[in-house]
Amino acid sequence: MSMNSNAVKVSPKFQVVIPKAVRRELKIRPGQRLQVLASGGTIRLVPVQPIEKLRGFAKGLPAFDREPDRRP
Repeated sequence: MSMNSNAVKVSPKFQVVIPKAVRRELKIRPGQRLQVLASGGTIRLVPVQPIEKLRGFAKGLPAFDREPDRRP
C-alpha cells in the first residue's frame, strides 16, 4: 500500500486527523458528528446531516400505495 497525502496515522488512543483538503471538500467542522461504517475491510466516515437539512428531501417523488395493513 503506497502512502499518499491523505494517509493518516492512528494514535495510541485510536484517533486520526482528517486531512485538511478532505475537511474542506466535505465542509466538516469541529464538533460535527460522523457516522463510522465498516464494510469489506474498509472504514467510511459519513457526515451526519442535521434533521433540518432533510426537510423536503422527498418532495417531487412519485406517490406510492401503502401496504393494505398500513393504510389509514
